[in-house]
Amino acid sequence: MTDVRQLPEAFLVKMRELLGEEYGQYLESFKEEWKPGLRVNTWKIEPRELAKLVPWNLEPVPWTDNGFYYDETPDKEASRPSKHPAYYAGLYYLQEPSAMTPAAMLPVVPGDRVLDLCAAPGGKSTELASKLKGRGMLVSNDISYSRARALLKNLELAGAANICVTSEAPEKLAGVWPAFFDKILVDAPPLLRGGHVPPR
Repeated sequence: MTDVRQLPEAFLVKMRELLGEEYGQYLESFKEEWKPGLRVNTWKIEPRELAKLVPWNLEPVPWTDNGFYYDETPDKEASRPSKHPAYYAGLYYLQEPSAMTPAAMLPVVPGDRVLDLCAAPGGKSTELASKLKGRGMLVSNDISYSRARALLKNLELAGAANICVTSEAPEKLAGVWPAFFDKILVDAPPLLRGGHVPPR
């Protein structure tokens, strides 16, 4: 649970403007306990099949078909989601449920040419690759080289096909691929002080 009074007033004012009549529900959500989540890699396995392999109770995340809340079992180290063999087989990706939203909402179909512009560490890109089902093309970019390396590792673990991982500024990508992509996902991180992107 989070005490709403700890949030900056300017932030709350902005959220009130954005959410309108849903603002009250937003405030109520801070009283709920946080639940960890995982997203099933449907390129490799269906959710009902994964449920048979893992020891946790999976509760569906309402806004995506392959996202689930799970109950951790801290007393059994080997059965934790980050230690389970199914994790190392790329059958699911550990992801905060709200972070599942951008890729879930983008209407990607097999054959699309897709750019994930701010892709690291790979949660969005692994889902986009799953939606493409090995057809089309996915370019996953992160301006940070070290983060792009972690991104590639996660895509490989997920068994993603027809991918290209880059570490470039958006304007350079636009120069190479003008009017090329069918879908572009930009889930940009907040700008740092002064509005500048950190150096690589």
